[in-house]
Amino acid sequence: MDHTIDSLEKLREVIDEPAPFIAQKVVQTIDDICREFIEKSPLICVATSNQQHDLDVSPKGDAPGFVKVLNETTILIPERPGNHLAFGFRNIIETQKVGVIFMVPGVKETVRINGEAVISKDPELLQSLSAKGKPAILCTIVNVKECFFHCGKAFVRSKLWQTDTWPTDTASNAHKQISRALDVDEGFVEQALKDDYKDNLY
Repeated sequence: MDHTIDSLEKLREVIDEPAPFIAQKVVQTIDDICREFIEKSPLICVATSNQQHDLDVSPKGDAPGFVKVLNETTILIPERPGNHLAFGFRNIIETQKVGVIFMVPGVKETVRINGEAVISKDPELLQSLSAKGKPAILCTIVNVKECFFHCGKAFVRSKLWQTDTWPTDTASNAHKQISRALDVDEGFVEQALKDDYKDNLY
């Protein structure tokens, strides 16, 4: 028996249509409540895709309020130094589409924004998004098409903000994967990462 879900009809046999009040929470502008949440958020994840529908999700973080709400339909996301792969920016150039999730530590709910984006290198704009005395490298200007609070069940189930559930071994082992891919010494990569985090955040 084929258990693949490949149509909306099959999907709705498992997941019911949302209640009307749930569907109505998706609005096209940023209200004062969502704005307050965004201004408290120190961490976001930005999703993009190219024309072939290949996807990318990139975390971006800074002091709370690093994403600026310009008005009820526009947000500004500053870019800081990173790994230079620029997957998300390449996707934005192709499709101009983004999805953003805003998180606030200790809060179960998140705010989600979907919209259209362009990348700007306007010097005045980048200066206005400065941090630690350095202007942003680039700015992603998002024209908001959808904005809404997402329920907190994922955070409740994962217990993400419950410190007593956090693992005691928090090493990411990223240096091991990178050193294996590059065929170089693990210690060299581990120290290079530490130096990069220390010296190249802004």
